[in-house]
Amino acid sequence: MRKALFFDIDGTILSDITGTIPDSAADALKKTVEMGNLTFINTGRTICSIPCELKGIPFSGYLCGCGTYIMAGDEILFSKSIPHERGREIIDVLYKYHAVPLAEGTQDCYFPKRMTRFDVLERTRRYYQPMGLGIETYIENDNFDYDKFIFFYDEQTDLEAIKKNLMQDMELIDRQNGFYEVVPKGFSKASAIAFILEHFGIDLENAYVFGDSSNDLPMFQYVPHAVAMGAHASVLEPYAEFVTKTVEQDGIAYAMKHYRLI
Repeated sequence: MRKALFFDIDGTILSDITGTIPDSAADALKKTVEMGNLTFINTGRTICSIPCELKGIPFSGYLCGCGTYIMAGDEILFSKSIPHERGREIIDVLYKYHAVPLAEGTQDCYFPKRMTRFDVLERTRRYYQPMGLGIETYIENDNFDYDKFIFFYDEQTDLEAIKKNLMQDMELIDRQNGFYEVVPKGFSKASAIAFILEHFGIDLENAYVFGDSSNDLPMFQYVPHAVAMGAHASVLEPYAEFVTKTVEQDGIAYAMKHYRLI
C-alpha cells in the first residue's frame, strides 16, 4: 500500500547546525520513492524560500506557507493569499502596537526597509539575501500581496492589542522565541496534508509526518504516525508516536527504517 510522507525542513531534514541535508536522509528519501511512496515537504516557508539544498531530492510535492500553497509535481493545486486590504491593515496594526512584521509571499519575502531592533529578524534578512529575497520590495511598499507573516515583539509591544485584532481571522503560532508565525484561519500543515491525502486517495493510516517545531503541532495532532526529531519542541511530546535521533545523528533514516519505509 502506497504511503505518503510529510517532512518539515528546518531541524528535520535540513540541519540547523550544519545547514546541510545528511546523506543518509537523501538516500532514504530516494529509496522510499523507489518503493512507490510519495514524499512531500510540509513547511512554514513560502515556496520562494525553499532552500536550494532540497532541489536535488525527488520530492513528490511542496506544501508551503502552512497550507496556503500546495504543489504536486509541476502543478499548483492550491494557492491562497491574504486579501490585499486586510494585509495592509495587519501591517499597520503591528507597527501601531510596536511589533515588527516579516511578510511572506509566493514571489518574495518582505522586510522592513530599515534595520530593526530584533536580532532574529536581522539574521533572517541576512540568510535570505543570498537567495535574492527581501532586497527589491520592502514591507512599507503597497504593491504586493502575501500568504502569511511573522511578527517580532518585545517589552515595547502591546501583544494583547495585536492578538485581539488578528484572532478574528488569523491563527497565531507562538514560536516561543520572541515571535509569532501567523496564517489565515483554517490553514495549517494539517489542512495541507488532508488536501494531499484526498487528492491522491491515500488513507490517513498510511500517512507519516516528521517534524521538530511548534508549527508542526497541527500535523502531529492530525496524523497518527508522527515522528519527532531528537531535538524538538515540547508541545509535540503528547502527540509523537516515535521520537527519532537528531538530524545530525541520521534521525530521518533511523525513523524510516523503524517504520519499514525503506
